[in-house]
Amino acid sequence: MNGKNLSRRALIVLLLLLVGCGGNEPAQTNVDTPPISEGTTAGETAVSPAPTTEPTIEIEAAISDSPTAEPSIEESEEAEETAAVEYDNIDNFFDASYIALLLRDPELISEIGLDAVYGTHNNQLTDISDAYIRETQALEVQTLAQLRRFDRASLTPEQQLSYDIYEFYLADRVAGHPFMYHDYPVSFFITSVPSQLETFMTDLHPIANLADAEGYISRLSQVGTKFDQLLEGLVIREEMNIIPPRFVFQWTLPGLRQIANGSPRSTAFYTSFEARLDEVADISNDEKAQMLETAENEIEQTVIPAYAKLVDYLVELENKATSDDGVWKLPDGDAFYAYALQHHTTTNMTADEIHELGLQELERIQAEMRLIFDELGYPNDPLPQLYDRVAQESGFLTDDAIVAEYEDLITEAEQNVADAFDLTPQADVVVIGVESGGYYIRPSVDGSRPGAFYASAFGTEPRFAMPTLAYHEAVPGHHFQLAIMQELPNLPTFRNGASFTAYVEGWALYAELLAAELGFYEDDPYGDLGRLQGEAFRAARLVVDTGIHAKQWTFNEAVTFMRDNTGLPERMVQGQIARYIVWPGQATSYKIGMLKILALRQQAMDALGDDFDIKAFHNVVIGQGSMPLGILETAVQSYIAGE
Repeated sequence: MNGKNLSRRALIVLLLLLVGCGGNEPAQTNVDTPPISEGTTAGETAVSPAPTTEPTIEIEAAISDSPTAEPSIEESEEAEETAAVEYDNIDNFFDASYIALLLRDPELISEIGLDAVYGTHNNQLTDISDAYIRETQALEVQTLAQLRRFDRASLTPEQQLSYDIYEFYLADRVAGHPFMYHDYPVSFFITSVPSQLETFMTDLHPIANLADAEGYISRLSQVGTKFDQLLEGLVIREEMNIIPPRFVFQWTLPGLRQIANGSPRSTAFYTSFEARLDEVADISNDEKAQMLETAENEIEQTVIPAYAKLVDYLVELENKATSDDGVWKLPDGDAFYAYALQHHTTTNMTADEIHELGLQELERIQAEMRLIFDELGYPNDPLPQLYDRVAQESGFLTDDAIVAEYEDLITEAEQNVADAFDLTPQADVVVIGVESGGYYIRPSVDGSRPGAFYASAFGTEPRFAMPTLAYHEAVPGHHFQLAIMQELPNLPTFRNGASFTAYVEGWALYAELLAAELGFYEDDPYGDLGRLQGEAFRAARLVVDTGIHAKQWTFNEAVTFMRDNTGLPERMVQGQIARYIVWPGQATSYKIGMLKILALRQQAMDALGDDFDIKAFHNVVIGQGSMPLGILETAVQSYIAGE
């Protein structure tokens, strides 16, 4: 694949609240990974319709074509005046403007393997200073204003689809500008800047040659600057009284202190570099030894002091923290949460509507659970007791056997999805055992790294929950969707890269059900109960996320509700509730996205009757890149009309 093609295909943008993408389910740190982290399904041989019980709340009615927040008149006029380039061709505008935004994140360029394509040098950390972020925001406002100068009516249908997706993406980014400091950039979770930095340096920064190794050391030398920028943002948040709940400090500080008080060689920054450097054949042993010495010095003189400085600040900040958990406590907290829900669900559903939808879905799912419990002869005990028995009777796997089982599940899934797909990814997916897994990272665009499902593979894991996770994260879930997205030809660059959380996570949750419909659980009632527990887990999220952030539920109230309504272990539930507190709104996207895809599938089945083709439907859903749910509905309706 040449550089020209690479620049138009597949740019991976992680649309987290921090970065601007939505995508894979991130890893948890310092908490148990859920036994069913993301998925499952129960089985018939052929694809069956959506669940028989429809939600009372109409999701479709709440879908909006673009975020309601607009740039102010002053912002728009300023953007018009400062626009440096005029584009007569909208296709050129799509690519050039998106790449201009992408280039402001050099860590992301390295992660997706496109330094060579864009002429970047794989040696810079991404600037997170207040000034730099505001420059990026100004560019987003300018780009949105430029887009809206094009006459949409004069565009081709495909260009109109790209226009609508890009407008939503940019308008959503602009709508979030007032809340640029309404987050917690240091926590126990993967959204934390230190966690993201360590993952990037130790797992995603490539070490394939001498230049890569030199770039790694260069980036180590910039950690102090990046942490100073982080501290600048933390001070601004402190002045705004945006301070994490007290438990966040208690869960976060031990990990940071481990680096701040450790020796250079005890850090993952050193051990990972040493291990990967050893595998590079074209660097001499003397050069390797010199690089390791330089890296060790840089960690000692830059990285460790940066962590120590951050720890000192957090220790002082902890004294100002309270036990209030929801974002309702923040300045303009209600407006921020409304934006967070809109951002992640790509709908205009209110917190009350989402809360009620979760309660309705839990009632339906628990009724389906009861049918299987009855078949197994289980008593009418509380869910935690029932699922403890399911775990015991289905058996446990340990360590390497966990990885082997996931590999077998994914291989089997790849061999049995042909009835539902004629569009499959070219990139492979591998299973990597880690201490705290349950997430997927898509392949690099240059082909140097396959898609990877990171599985928790130390200790034991109940067998009944594993299929759910494999189908959600790999096949036919995230790997199918995200690897295909970046391989799609002839799309504007942003459609190979920008993602929307409800679409991404909704598809992966839909994939769990699809696997069941394809018969993957035909002789596995325990696995089917794992699927239903996973679906109940996502429905309960609708209730507890809105309960915490809109209804002022306490941490313990949320834990009790989720434990009792899903049967998940209490410690795992505590970790999940903590996640929703530091990442408001994101957890609501899964169920809302899944229900929308199911509703659209049913709409197509009703309209087309015997002419309905599940493969063609899936091509529409995952064959055009990520899109907001309202625009996905338009795309499916166009497919129905065409058929």
